[in-house]
Amino acid sequence: MGTENYTSVTAFILLGLTEDSTAGAVLFIVFLGVYAVTLLGNISIIMLIRSSPQLHTPMYLFLCHLAFVDIGYSSSVTPVMLIGFLSQETSIPVAGCVVQLGSVVTFGTTECFLLASMAYDRYVAICSPLLYSSLMSPTVCYLLVGASYLGGCVNSWTFSGCFLSLTFCGPNKVNHFFCDYSPLLKLSCAHEFASEIIPAISSGSIIAVTVFIIALSYVYILVSILKMRSTEGRHKAFSTCTSHLTAVTLFFGTITFIYVLPKSSYSTDQNKIISVIYTVVIPMLNPLIYSLRNKEVKDAMKKLLARTHW
Repeated sequence: MGTENYTSVTAFILLGLTEDSTAGAVLFIVFLGVYAVTLLGNISIIMLIRSSPQLHTPMYLFLCHLAFVDIGYSSSVTPVMLIGFLSQETSIPVAGCVVQLGSVVTFGTTECFLLASMAYDRYVAICSPLLYSSLMSPTVCYLLVGASYLGGCVNSWTFSGCFLSLTFCGPNKVNHFFCDYSPLLKLSCAHEFASEIIPAISSGSIIAVTVFIIALSYVYILVSILKMRSTEGRHKAFSTCTSHLTAVTLFFGTITFIYVLPKSSYSTDQNKIISVIYTVVIPMLNPLIYSLRNKEVKDAMKKLLARTHW
């Protein structure tokens, strides 16, 4: 490397989703509403599960933590994005960027592992119901939850470490609404190949492993359902999986687009739109998916409302 004089970057400027002030005002109202629904929906799910004894099962333990992760995921991004709608350029210090990137990766990775744990839970419940209480004991459940958070932290340390190894000496305008790794990497004036490949391998491996666990679980679940003689039994078994399958399809469909497909296959604007879906929209949809399409949650909600009323 040469000995050029570089000005160290102390802050980044997030360009956001739009430069149009009118569109920004409209989007501010829309996403403020989305964020409010996200917080209300996920907090309600957590409170409902904690206050309903019939929901104190492994499946709803995972759902409770999924709701908490969705709150963290959305809160890592949405407040900064809302500020960006009110000002054309949002300045964020390098330390703030590290924190935001680390938070997004932590919660996003934890969600991957939690969804895989929920798939395993459905597999055990449907394919080995007689062994369910031993295979999904409280100890096993808490180990799976703890491993999910640990996996999120380790992947976050990987991204944060690679980010801190980058050198920024020129442009500091990030063409995104949050500190995502890919647009930040483009601004780096000097970085090792490892800083580019390690996060890709890390995120790609996590997506591949969790998708494999989910796919394998549902293959066995499908085989077990097809072997059932009772139509009612098939319907009941499959109905317990539809909410989870919907959430898995939405989440992994979008993150695969961003972290697995070649960067040349989509534009920066497409990247931003897909990022909005998995960081802001999906955390809002998850509590709706698991409440509107889940009989046990709806029954627990009715009992809680009746108890509160009386």
